[in-house]
Amino acid sequence: MKKILVPIDFSEQAEFAAKVAARIAKKINCEIHLLHMLEIPVDVVDQANQVSNSPTALMYLKRAQEKFDKLTKRFFLKDINVTKSVFFHNTFDGIIEESIKQKVGLIVMGSQGVSGFEEMFVGSNTEKVVRHSDVPVLVIKNEIEDFELNNLVFASNFDISNKKTFKKIVEFANYFDAKIHLLKINTAQNFEPTIETHLKIKEFLEGYNLENYTINIHNDITVEMGILNFGKFINADVIALNTHGRRGLMHFFTGSISKGIANHAVRPVITFKLT
Repeated sequence: MKKILVPIDFSEQAEFAAKVAARIAKKINCEIHLLHMLEIPVDVVDQANQVSNSPTALMYLKRAQEKFDKLTKRFFLKDINVTKSVFFHNTFDGIIEESIKQKVGLIVMGSQGVSGFEEMFVGSNTEKVVRHSDVPVLVIKNEIEDFELNNLVFASNFDISNKKTFKKIVEFANYFDAKIHLLKINTAQNFEPTIETHLKIKEFLEGYNLENYTINIHNDITVEMGILNFGKFINADVIALNTHGRRGLMHFFTGSISKGIANHAVRPVITFKLT
């Protein structure tokens, strides 16, 4: 990984994300690209639908640059190669386009949501980026003073069709020498015998020289509750999930993510798009 993209809207959640990105950048010696998207006011666009050089446009840019200059002087970005961009663009489209242009290996985003997965991933720019980004997206909801990645939970049904994406999860964990906790949630509605799960995971891991990992079969009321409870039980640093592109996380496993039960998803979540 050579570059991390951090969308910045100058909120405290964006700063939380920048702090985590800085810790990752120092750990693996990579660059951070800060991106601020200015939603285009009507009076800033000319008849050719291009951003004008009007005083209003220049004022918006100047203010953003001033805020960027202040942010880049923060202590946590010291000794990191930081670049920054300010564009008049739709936030979601701009993030996706810039991630491709900059050839980033990871997007780190803050989320203002306080009600778990549903708030984090449904209806927001963060949710749109998660669903459409071809690179992993790490979502940060709270301030983490000293981000470390020692324990990563990968929750899955371990369908063989997800195996290709698992390579990216292993690569990410290896940057930090993190232990991967493979997690299968059993519920009364979707019960699977232990021996069957172990055989599926064994087949899933074929071809991977994986050493630092555990296999965990956790019984719970729902899949969502199981993921959250297990993450809390081992004090996981990050929870890793697969996404299905336009279908998003609502189709992770066979059911939908519950609004009520996932209210306490406060740990960082990294998503990997299935290919």
